[in-house]
Amino acid sequence: MSQFASDTLMQSIDEWDHIQGAITAPVILVKYGDYQCPHSAEAHRVVQQIQQRYGDRLCFVFRHFPLTQIHRQAQKAAEAAEVAARQGRFWQMHNLLFERQQALDDGSLVEYAMELGLHMPRFLWNFSQHVCVQRIQANLLSGIESGVTGTPTFFINGNRLHDSWEMDGLCNAIDQAHCN
Repeated sequence: MSQFASDTLMQSIDEWDHIQGAITAPVILVKYGDYQCPHSAEAHRVVQQIQQRYGDRLCFVFRHFPLTQIHRQAQKAAEAAEVAARQGRFWQMHNLLFERQQALDDGSLVEYAMELGLHMPRFLWNFSQHVCVQRIQANLLSGIESGVTGTPTFFINGNRLHDSWEMDGLCNAIDQAHCN
């Protein structure tokens, strides 16, 4: 464990984060995820269900935590999501990457960008020049500082979730956070 390890979200949510919902919602759910991780993909589906269930009572924040030693395409997928974000299409790319995580090679990532209607010369230049690496690295470091070692890792209102991240576990934790 890192000397910075914690059970508290150390990096506060700011304008650089990818956020769905109002930051003023009673419950803020932060997920550190990896686009190539099968558990992160399953958690993605759970989060979508939870967002429908809780509506405007929930704010969801996604942060990158590519486990590059085991998932060789996770970094490139995160870069594709960030490059798409520069064109206002982060969440669309985010969803595609989890839905199609079996195909995250460069060619597939370019196909997804075309499918989303991104400006391709800009996407290709930003992607090939790795212009978003620092942002992904900042997410990774904030995760390490907060004690993240694997994906998915969730924080609810700033506190790390140690229970199950499956539907029942997350709903129970959200309900408790909402009541407190």
